[in-house]
Amino acid sequence: MKKRVLLVASGGGHWVQLLRIRQAWADMDIAYVTVQESYRSQVADGRFYRVTDATRWDRWKLLRMIAEMALIVLRERPDVVITTGAAPGVAALRLGKWFGARTVWIDSIANVEAMSMSGQKVRAFADLWLTQWEHLARDEGPRYEGAVL
Repeated sequence: MKKRVLLVASGGGHWVQLLRIRQAWADMDIAYVTVQESYRSQVADGRFYRVTDATRWDRWKLLRMIAEMALIVLRERPDVVITTGAAPGVAALRLGKWFGARTVWIDSIANVEAMSMSGQKVRAFADLWLTQWEHLARDEGPRYEGAVL
């Protein structure tokens, strides 16, 4: 039986980075979640969901996005949640963890000086917590396993 994988990314660079590592789950049952409907055509290899684009600055949109993500996690019942961030990835990781999924956070390549705020917040919920910059890796995490440049 194929592993069910939920792949989550905000728009822009977060989405591009997620797609750059897509061969890693080529033989799995996958579903994508993002904030842009226009990205649907880029992922014909899996199910596609769009959630409200939200940040910590807009609490109502954030609550709506979390509710939408909860419905997706309940529907998909993923074995693994993988995200490159940001807000939708945080929600997916926490919800996925509550429902028993293994979780992977891959911090954005743009965060050269330090882990992103979202990346720092998910530390306790990520089974695998990754940075794309070797100098940011620590014994206690995040780990460096390469970059998607």
